[in-house]
Amino acid sequence: MMNYMPGTASLIEEIDEKHLVLLRDGRTLIGFLRSIDQFANLVLDETVERIHVGKKYGDIPRGIFVIRGENVVLLGEIDLIKECKRVLRPVSIEEILEDQRCQQQAKQEAEKTKLQVLKERGLFVPRADTLDEY
Repeated sequence: MMNYMPGTASLIEEIDEKHLVLLRDGRTLIGFLRSIDQFANLVLDETVERIHVGKKYGDIPRGIFVIRGENVVLLGEIDLIKECKRVLRPVSIEEILEDQRCQQQAKQEAEKTKLQVLKERGLFVPRADTLDEY
């Protein structure tokens, strides 16, 4: 018979397992879950920040990482056996950071072009970064 534990207490059994954590700002962290509390604050050990660009990825070593629970979007255990059978190609930190910069630049250019076309057609779409937050 399995015992049900409510909330973050159910993650006690996941301590010392390898996990992937997606943060609210879009970053992806991979590391061993060492601690968790009632607010879902996490401590990851041997953490890497994984950056994906297309079919490539790069891992930036981050060491011990403390994550405030409100910033966690997704937390999932990584199957160490299946992890070896990936379709993504690992690249150096320098290469993935350059690819990420190029991808972000292309996205910004596309957004500028889109706004210009809308403006030419008489439509005004306020950008999120220009709106006042309440």
